[in-house]
Amino acid sequence: MEGGRPTVSVALVPVQAEPLKGRDCLSLADWKPEEIELILDVAQKLKEKQRRGERYTPLAGKTLAMIFDKPSTRTRVSFETGIAQLGGYALSLNRNELQLGRGETIADTARVLSRYVDGILIRTFEHRTVIELARYAEVPVINGLTDLHHPCQVLADLLTLREKKGSLVGLKLAFVGDGNNVAHSLLHGCAAMGVHISVAAPEGYQPLSEVVEEARQIAKDTGAEITITTDPAEAVQQADAVYTDVWASMGQEEEKELRKQIFGGYQVDAELMSKAKPDAVFLHCLPAYRGWEVTADVLDGPQSVVWDQAENRLHAQKALMLLLMG
Repeated sequence: MEGGRPTVSVALVPVQAEPLKGRDCLSLADWKPEEIELILDVAQKLKEKQRRGERYTPLAGKTLAMIFDKPSTRTRVSFETGIAQLGGYALSLNRNELQLGRGETIADTARVLSRYVDGILIRTFEHRTVIELARYAEVPVINGLTDLHHPCQVLADLLTLREKKGSLVGLKLAFVGDGNNVAHSLLHGCAAMGVHISVAAPEGYQPLSEVVEEARQIAKDTGAEITITTDPAEAVQQADAVYTDVWASMGQEEEKELRKQIFGGYQVDAELMSKAKPDAVFLHCLPAYRGWEVTADVLDGPQSVVWDQAENRLHAQKALMLLLMG
């Protein structure tokens, strides 16, 4: 430890990160700022190793069980590719392939999987499912997405923002749209890293008050400012980054037309982007629907860093697995 922070070897990534080994990643509210920063540091080093073509397989012999109750592109591919690059193996499962589909309890599934694998990733609906899985599992459990939180996405977001801006402390991020799981994890992650965050969402669709309060408690130690508003222009004013997500998440498809009406004034277009700083970047966790939450000229324009952001899912996920399972 140096200055109270877990240290990382530049040559071997990492050798002194024992404080994180065996931990679960359920919500970024559970992580200290220095722990999140460690994940970002390791992710950057792993990315550099890959760019240099260096083989690095510290998870050789390790297996990750991946449970998917929801469809996935970036989560599945980043974890499956990531553990393979680190020398391990991913076992992809869905509820119907497990006895969960026939009524076996989460607790029993957790106990059994813990005897076979070295880590469990789950992408599901209710957050309490992930909490229960972690309670009974004897190996690290990673939240690949729930209706409440999406911590893995936000680790990649913070990595991207740090790459583009050099430092996180004091930056302003504006999130425009539905106060959903991504917004919740952004509130936690930005608060922890000293990033001011302003969320613009319609009444009735704003982030949960308990999540906002958690973020404000975290921000007391980091100086981050937390703002919740209904006005996109106010949120985006002088922002270093503008972020949006789909208006209708998985499981909300039947609300799509209704949500299109409600969120019509929350589209990120060139006019809204012009209210941010001239060098502001545009972020989106994908998939994106051009002409809905964002216009094509913004998503595909020069300020967009969404493809770097998507790539960084791989590097952030590798760092997370390495630190928890290594």
